[in-house]
Amino acid sequence: MIMDPGLAPVLMLIGVTATLFLLGVFGVQRLKPWPVAVRGGVAALFVTTGLAHFIGLREELVAMVPPAPELLVTVTGVLELAGAAGMLWSRTAPWASAGLTLLLLGMFPANVYKALHGPVTSTMDELVPRSLMQVVFLAATVSLVAHYARTPDRPFSQRRP
Repeated sequence: MIMDPGLAPVLMLIGVTATLFLLGVFGVQRLKPWPVAVRGGVAALFVTTGLAHFIGLREELVAMVPPAPELLVTVTGVLELAGAAGMLWSRTAPWASAGLTLLLLGMFPANVYKALHGPVTSTMDELVPRSLMQVVFLAATVSLVAHYARTPDRPFSQRRP
């Protein structure tokens, strides 16, 4: 059986997160807290999808966006890659996770448009699988936002002197 290429992003998220989490379980100290594993998985996910905005799937992505498609695909690709980079640094990870959450929500209408108006080139392009995949991505970024909002140093709030 040939794997549906539309599964690559979700498999990247799950595979990298699981690998980093297991490395933490087996003693790699820097990977012990679960958010570090999720950050790595989210970073890998958005490197994968961000690069797709420029390599391989650009034409398909442009077809998903009715107004100013070339510009929007370029901007969202750059934002995805910047968000992925931000996930790798603990000081910017809270803000990157929040930004990527907003980006996922903002791009969802393009995913619905693609599912409803085609071209559907993969099972993952259909509305229900694509929506479920988006929920998985949002669960990862929102879990990080929630984690950072609860942390003692409160990275999202104003620091007191």
